[in-house]
Amino acid sequence: MTTSNSTTGDADRAVREELARLRDSIDNIDAAVVHMLAERFKCTQQVGRLKAAHQLPPADPGREARQITRLRALAEDAKLDPAFAEKFLNFIIAEVIRHHERIAEDALGDPTPSADRAAASARGE
Repeated sequence: MTTSNSTTGDADRAVREELARLRDSIDNIDAAVVHMLAERFKCTQQVGRLKAAHQLPPADPGREARQITRLRALAEDAKLDPAFAEKFLNFIIAEVIRHHERIAEDALGDPTPSADRAAASARGE
């Protein structure tokens, strides 16, 4: 009995085409996510400048907790793992706080970034 490769070739081609289509969609979504994050960080930079101008702390634990609760609920509604959504938001929040600290330091004219001061403190300097 002989087996024809044409059926396999058609299936392989169809799979490659579907894979390419899905990957194109993923690439488009990734681009949208990057652009949305850029817009978010533009807003958080403005928040950081406002906080610095009024000597407000870089972090707002109450707001962060509310945002995490809100994002977990959104994730559940979207059928996304809420723990993943929380980890993602925590990563973003940490970056925002770092930016706010830098903005506050710049506003005070402190030439030593907080990360450098923390590292020096950890070394006992």
